[in-house]
Amino acid sequence: MSTSQYRQVLTDSFPPEITIDVGGTVLVYRKEIYTLRDGEGGERTDGLRYGENPGQEAALYRLVNGNLVLAGVEWVGPGLPLVSGLSEMDPKTSMMYGCRKHPSKTNLTDVDSALNALRYMEGAPAAVVVKHNNPSGAAMDRDLSEAFRKAYDGDAVAAFGGAAVVNRPLDKKTAEMMNSKYLEVVAAPDFEEGAVGILTAKPDLRIFRIKNIGRLNELAHKRFLDIKSLIDGGIVLQQSPDNRILTPDDFLPAECEYRGTVYRSERAPDRRELGDLCFGWAVEQAVVSNSVLFVKDGATVAIAGGQQDRVGVVEIAVFKARRNYAELLCWKKHGMLTGDLVKKAKESPALLKDLEAFRAEAAEARGGLPGSVLVSDAFFPFRDALDAAISEGITAVAHPGGAIRDYESLMAANEASPKVAMVFTGQRAFKH
Repeated sequence: MSTSQYRQVLTDSFPPEITIDVGGTVLVYRKEIYTLRDGEGGERTDGLRYGENPGQEAALYRLVNGNLVLAGVEWVGPGLPLVSGLSEMDPKTSMMYGCRKHPSKTNLTDVDSALNALRYMEGAPAAVVVKHNNPSGAAMDRDLSEAFRKAYDGDAVAAFGGAAVVNRPLDKKTAEMMNSKYLEVVAAPDFEEGAVGILTAKPDLRIFRIKNIGRLNELAHKRFLDIKSLIDGGIVLQQSPDNRILTPDDFLPAECEYRGTVYRSERAPDRRELGDLCFGWAVEQAVVSNSVLFVKDGATVAIAGGQQDRVGVVEIAVFKARRNYAELLCWKKHGMLTGDLVKKAKESPALLKDLEAFRAEAAEARGGLPGSVLVSDAFFPFRDALDAAISEGITAVAHPGGAIRDYESLMAANEASPKVAMVFTGQRAFKH
């Protein structure tokens, strides 16, 4: 296989417009075409580079007409484009500054996944880094550059080649920080003077200006039509999910009844824990299920998703927390990740002692997990997954509740020393 396949731009065969009739409401979609600069003063016009893989034709369509209303609920209509509005360009505010590579389907869905979480984070500067349609890290901070740093450092291995999306105009300091990493995509509502020039130093970086990120809060409770295609040509239509946990006050008390006995959480989360749980539940909206994530001080410590069992996904997240911790130690001392250090150690074997020390320190610190909170996209069918998280030092947990054995999870939290606070979300956050 040649690397040239990743630079090809397929000529798609999809029509310029499609319509979908949903019970008499006609939704009209227009295919998006991009005009990108070639870096030498020229321009080229095409659609998507390819789909999920080279050789797969793909097209992006924007909803341009039709307002779907079902059961009295008005769904997202035209007029607030985000990822589907990237072709709206003018010479001064190009949606894709200095791009030499057209976006692929994966670039767009990664950015969309980040926006799915960011729409619940309007209260402060926030950054989400996504890789393979899953957040590798996310953070909120008073300073945008710190939010990005924490989000990237949340998993520097997985973030390599990812999409970084922020909810505030990108400043030069953050741009310089991004430029020191390898990213495929950077997206922001706008760019402060000088930021674009820093980013375009990397010619293959796709830089998206999505002005409507500043209006993401308008989509906090808006439904969209979710279409899943089956291999037999059939389709499944569903409403998009609606996140009900927008503030710490939206959590529900953790309690259940089992065989006549009422079980309750014996400790309420404090203000910091509630903030982290609320933030974590926002990030959870973008994570592929089955998933859990650890959060500490407004940033993810570790995220694991796409697994078949809940105890297994907790164990993977714990492993990633330890790995992430060691990677940061290695970066701070040597300016490289452990994989590169191992290569360099072939010439300087003494470096392997540093690697052993980094991993030992990460194990001793338990990957920075003590004091973190745990968020789970579904209930715990057994207490084993929660026991595994408690052993790592979590102080609070949020999950939907509703399991037959909720009482066992409550017992696990109450039996911990110190006690672990627990709240319910009252809703599941599966994303398939």
